[in-house]
Amino acid sequence: MDDDDWAQQREQRDAARRAAVMALPTVRARHHAQLVAPQQGDVRISASVGPSGEVVALWSAAEDLSTLTSTTTQPGWATFPDSLAPRPAAARVTVHAPDMVVAARIPSLPLAHPSVQPLPDGQVLVVGARCRWRPDGPDRNAIVYDSTGAVLAEHTLGDGIEHVQTTRRGEIWVGYFDEGVYGNYGWGNVGSEPPLGSCGLTRFSAAFAQEWRYPSHEDNPWGGISDCYALNVDGDTTWACYYTDFHVVRIQNDTVTGWHNDIPGARALAVGGSRIALYGGYGPDHDSLVVGVLSDDRLHVTSEYRLVQPDGRPLPPTAHVVGRGPDLHVLVDDNWWQLHIEDIPGEPAH
Repeated sequence: MDDDDWAQQREQRDAARRAAVMALPTVRARHHAQLVAPQQGDVRISASVGPSGEVVALWSAAEDLSTLTSTTTQPGWATFPDSLAPRPAAARVTVHAPDMVVAARIPSLPLAHPSVQPLPDGQVLVVGARCRWRPDGPDRNAIVYDSTGAVLAEHTLGDGIEHVQTTRRGEIWVGYFDEGVYGNYGWGNVGSEPPLGSCGLTRFSAAFAQEWRYPSHEDNPWGGISDCYALNVDGDTTWACYYTDFHVVRIQNDTVTGWHNDIPGARALAVGGSRIALYGGYGPDHDSLVVGVLSDDRLHVTSEYRLVQPDGRPLPPTAHVVGRGPDLHVLVDDNWWQLHIEDIPGEPAH
């Protein structure tokens, strides 16, 4: 079979799977709030969900968008996100609960591809997704700001950051994608340290000490993490679903409990009691919503749906879905939608 035949067969399989997904019943997210920009003309760089279910957003002027999301294309090769912005740019942090307040005005943000999370005492944590190891050491890709925008601390959280979720006490959970696990941007080379994210999932203390690491393949019957696809930090309990086998795991009192799972590729999860919802998947399953029960050592699927907008239209590919506790938060443009796990019907799977 040549490449064209293989590609055609894959397209046919994807089309058939998408038709099956489109035939599933739908669950509508419910409108919660509008994400209002702090000043006219601002564009949102990123948004995340804090430990109390609040949305925390990072904004800049439109002309600074390309600076804070800069990339480098290597001649004849690929394009990679930069770890540092080509020049610092002004930014603003807002908290929506659901009404908006300005948490900080940052006069000079140096990080590219930043995300933001709240910390105690009105402080905010801004984290760059990429982090280079340089001859004089790694980038400091985690900056703590106070409400006036003053820098309180700078630290290194490592490269390849997929998720950052803080707790009310100021602990910081970080999930890494494969480049952060296996090394890139200089990490793991001769003269550098092993990747800080080699464990795939870690917890830093409020003082940025790495106080817990997900156990390795050798020390964990559920296997190590190659790519942390989904993360949900809910008080003292943390949930994750990860590549390669997509087990669902719970970390409580630094102890890992796991369940086998046959649903690959989920990008977000919500948990209520023994019930769990997995959102997303590969290709045709990008908006799928699978609901099940955690029993014995396995996730038993009870229902399958598509998650759609409040008006019934499909979610756009740009939808950013975050799980915190029993809620899925859906961020699309200036819309903040939610879905509580109790809002999902418990019908049998098709």
